[in-house]
Amino acid sequence: MIYVFLAEGFEEVEALSPVDILRRGGLEVKTVGVASKTVVGSHGIPVVCDCESFETDFSNMDGIILPGGMPGTLNLEKSVDVNAAIDFAFKNGRIIGAICAAPSILGKKGLLKGKSATCFDGFEKYLSGAKLSDSPAVRDGQFITACGAGAALDFGYLFLAAFKDEATAENLRRGMKYN
Repeated sequence: MIYVFLAEGFEEVEALSPVDILRRGGLEVKTVGVASKTVVGSHGIPVVCDCESFETDFSNMDGIILPGGMPGTLNLEKSVDVNAAIDFAFKNGRIIGAICAAPSILGKKGLLKGKSATCFDGFEKYLSGAKLSDSPAVRDGQFITACGAGAALDFGYLFLAAFKDEATAENLRRGMKYN
């Protein structure tokens, strides 16, 4: 199960594009509301999540995604449930994805030291010890990061490839007419 955590003020494209890609790719994905089952994104779009953060079962967690956006990233960062999920995923070698400002959460926790990573402009200072990448989306081991809303599809395909393979991601990319 891949959990996508949505906190008030999340960036809609960064959350829902990867969800769409992963579900099209045949992966089990749940959207998880932080503090509420209905969460409003940074552009005023309400999303009804599959469950709330206190309902997540780490035993079946294969990976997590942290969308960016403001104040969504800050709301994710202060959530006890989200931090517990990050810690579990890290300690158990699960895939951890973060896009836009959200890689700053991982950087502040010291998880990106020595890892290639990217983020939204201005958040690099929080990626403590990371090797900064100019790529829109980059994977280094269990971490997948991306630079912003414009990279949401690349991020989704990279995440799909981490669970399936590059050929599956490429076939879906072509089927969706994404060049």
